[in-house]
Amino acid sequence: MSSAGGLILVVALPLAVAVFFFALATYERRAGLATGPGFFQRNGLVIGLYLVIAVGFWAFFIILLPQLAMVDMSFRPKLPPAQMGGPKDLYTLENYRYFLFGSITSTDAWNWLHIKAFFLTIGASVAITLLNFVICYPLAFHMAQSSSTARLRVLLLLLIVPYWVNEILRAFAFRVLLSSGGVINQMLMGAGLTSEPIDFLGADVGLYMGLSYAYLLMMIFPLYNAIESLDRNQIEAARDLGAPWWHIHAFIVMPHAKPGIASGCTLVFMLTAGALAAPLVLGGPRTLWFTPIVYDRFYQAFNWPQGAAYAFILLVTCIIFVLLVLKAFKLSLGEITR
Repeated sequence: MSSAGGLILVVALPLAVAVFFFALATYERRAGLATGPGFFQRNGLVIGLYLVIAVGFWAFFIILLPQLAMVDMSFRPKLPPAQMGGPKDLYTLENYRYFLFGSITSTDAWNWLHIKAFFLTIGASVAITLLNFVICYPLAFHMAQSSSTARLRVLLLLLIVPYWVNEILRAFAFRVLLSSGGVINQMLMGAGLTSEPIDFLGADVGLYMGLSYAYLLMMIFPLYNAIESLDRNQIEAARDLGAPWWHIHAFIVMPHAKPGIASGCTLVFMLTAGALAAPLVLGGPRTLWFTPIVYDRFYQAFNWPQGAAYAFILLVTCIIFVLLVLKAFKLSLGEITR
């Protein structure tokens, strides 16, 4: 397929999907399958048109169109600008072949450096997501079910104020704390616990701590919103019946908070897997993280089709993770957005 054909596909596909859903909604309304007042009846003509245009513009031009353009680019060869759109600009799998084998022609050896970085990033993102859940769940439960209004305000303030600082500055703060001559190593050596500095950055401790801290709010607020809607009488009834604390959380609180847990886990995982600033600032000399490799494909190798292929691989993996989380929690996509 030529470049012009790919451009038509990128533009025409979202429009076709939008027309399909609009036609489907119209059919359901006329067939009586949809009940209640219509969208424009609920919001009014002026506000309804504004919402349709604003959300449509945002979804199409800011989200969907760039993603489709990236997917289209990932199947293109690297060509000089003068040859783009010409006879050599055809669809190819060479960018994905490079991810697997480190070459666009040979398949003799695996590209272990990039493959290892990819799976390490995914595994570490899952581990950080679970760590964030373990940290945030008790706090979210206390905020939602146990704390008074005054204490809740203080806790929210303590949670939000540190995030007024830029993410890059927070990453550098962790570097200052965990470097060989940093505050923590100085305290450990001063207390006589260690005789020499511990290489926290080289062991990726700083990276994992920085990523865990960076996205705490993305976990705690969905959990808080879900647990806050739970009727406290259910917890009191379980306590009156002699249920232990772990039974209350495992069979009452967590099942009710499944949408919040799924939402928080997907947000933290996707943001961690796509993080760039923290790996660049807190990563050690031997740190393998996939997003800096994607960045290098774009701005060091100047191979945008290859970078688009790497980014698309990461995007597909994140989508698969979201679908697996929804299946594990037996939720629909609409339920985690409530």
